[in-house]
Amino acid sequence: MRTTPFLTVRASAAAVVILAGQCAGRVAADPPTDAKADAPAAVSGAGTMTRGVVNPYSFQPQDTSVTVDAKSVNLKQLFEDLGPDAIEWYQHVQTLSNPWFEGRCPGSAGHIRAMEYIEWWMSKTGLEPGFPAESAGAEASYRQPFELAGREPKVLASTVVVDGNALMDGKDYIVTGSSASGDVTGSLAFAGYAIEQGRGDYTSFGDGKDLQGRVAMIFRWEPLDGDGNERWEKASDRPRIRMADKLGAVIDRGASAVIVVDAPGATAAERPLEDLRSSRWGGPRGVPVVQITTDAADALVKNADPQGRDLMTLRKLADEGTTKEFAMKPDVTVTVAAEMGDAKVPTANIGGILRGRGSLKHDWIIIGGHFDHVGYGLFGTDPKYRGQLHPGADDNASGTAGVLILGRQMKETYEHAAPDASLRSVLFICFSGEESGLDGSKWWAKHPTLSADKISCMLNMDMIGRLRNDDLSVGGTGTAKELDAKVEAAVKESGLTVHADPTGRGPSDHASFYNAGVPVLFFFTGTHDVYHRPGDKGYTVNPTGAMKTIALVKSIAMDLVDDPQRLEFTSTEGTTSPDRGYAPVRLGVMPAMGDADAGGVLVEGVSAETAAAEAGIKQGDLLLSWDAKELTGPADMMARLREHKPGDEVKITLRRDGKEQEVTVKLKAGKPRS
Repeated sequence: MRTTPFLTVRASAAAVVILAGQCAGRVAADPPTDAKADAPAAVSGAGTMTRGVVNPYSFQPQDTSVTVDAKSVNLKQLFEDLGPDAIEWYQHVQTLSNPWFEGRCPGSAGHIRAMEYIEWWMSKTGLEPGFPAESAGAEASYRQPFELAGREPKVLASTVVVDGNALMDGKDYIVTGSSASGDVTGSLAFAGYAIEQGRGDYTSFGDGKDLQGRVAMIFRWEPLDGDGNERWEKASDRPRIRMADKLGAVIDRGASAVIVVDAPGATAAERPLEDLRSSRWGGPRGVPVVQITTDAADALVKNADPQGRDLMTLRKLADEGTTKEFAMKPDVTVTVAAEMGDAKVPTANIGGILRGRGSLKHDWIIIGGHFDHVGYGLFGTDPKYRGQLHPGADDNASGTAGVLILGRQMKETYEHAAPDASLRSVLFICFSGEESGLDGSKWWAKHPTLSADKISCMLNMDMIGRLRNDDLSVGGTGTAKELDAKVEAAVKESGLTVHADPTGRGPSDHASFYNAGVPVLFFFTGTHDVYHRPGDKGYTVNPTGAMKTIALVKSIAMDLVDDPQRLEFTSTEGTTSPDRGYAPVRLGVMPAMGDADAGGVLVEGVSAETAAAEAGIKQGDLLLSWDAKELTGPADMMARLREHKPGDEVKITLRRDGKEQEVTVKLKAGKPRS
């Protein structure tokens, strides 16, 4: 039975909204001549600020919005009361979160559309191209191009033919993420579990000569018991069973291609075939590597084995270690061919410049937010949502829209400033690749178009679309000694309750600028039940709250642009900072997402007072396995985290300075599940 529809309205239309014409600071500005007469008056005062570290994953203010009858609410009047800026902001969010933009995942057509959309609006606003010729190409551009490491390599073409019969891609076999390009036809050799040395004297290999020039078939997992469970429970018994090591073992012995198959009957086998992403076992191996189903492998083995044995019989022999690698019938041939493409994904940061004037013209502030999201949920979300569109309205169409609104508002304010005013220049920038590890902002920081010593502050808006109870988090207030006071002064006039976090790190693009020695501020309205989920749709955002947040950002920005004194960076190291997490527990590492070819998880940073820090994990470590199960990348690590609760101890094998070692990690609580 369908109940009467209701609409949730975030606040009264006449409630506090601070719009474009209002700004704090020392700029004397005449109002724009085309200002709308019906724009609501700003309500000031009554704002408060509390100080302390804020965990962005648990910051979820109470929703005090009122519910009205959807049949009778006058939406037209509501938005007219909110004013033209709120209307424009809301339209930006609705557009960018439209399914046509495909969740704005890099590599998608929708992501390219989003870049074009932002660039068009910056140009329409009258902002100058944000990137000079030397960083953008032949001429100045709104785009700063760069490449992201693909989440998996591309397979341009593939063939697997068994004794003249072609197998079906996606049904009978897949090309693994560890495959290289190649076209190999040869007879088969069987190498069991391809373990060089296991418990006791266990090994899958003799002299290795039977693998030379042949297609090697190997099992996943480790020797099994009669019930299909892995026999070796202790990590010390399982030092060389990672798939990367198995592939290396047979390739080092001369295998010209590799066929991987799940050991039949293994309880660890969760699905018939992996995909490119989950089968990236240590990066390309130099030969074609495919996985085939156990049914396809069984048929092949029955035909190729000199004694006519089936796959289960060979598995039992391999379980006991009573067989080593051996050649199969020379007249039964297998063709394994794969053509692999470039895994890089082209993308770009989008930026526009509001040129300053006077003595401060060559000083800068930066106002930014990321425009990418997670597309169809193939990364960065709970696996149960994979394949579903993630519109990313709050995260971060809301902040992108904020950048566009502020670009126009501040340009209008500059145009009406006093002729003798000195104003800093402003770079408005929308970053790509934030969801994959702050890649766009890291790229800018490594290839800056502005000198860090000329930047007074970077202001980052990430998820500003769900203000509740007028509660807002502002991070980075301790990254310059003057910032806390500046933020507090603006907050007092805003009517907001601000939770001020002094730390400069955190799971968003401001962290890249903090790492470069630039003072930062991070504006954030909190997580919610549809964070990184398909339900983060355009209709769920709060234009009233967005206008309050944008007004606060503008008030602080206008204070910064004409302050003769540039902010002086202050480090906030030693304070805790939450890492990006989607599990009941957290490890506390920032993965270097762009270095997937290294295999495992390369640690770019370690947060203070986390499980990783206490276990002695360091920047530059390569995490190889988790309780002796191979880590193929950051997504695999997140899957392991979801399996644990606070207090669990796990063994992590890592490589540091070329040497492997094992550490014990006692896991701590992560963000709460909604």
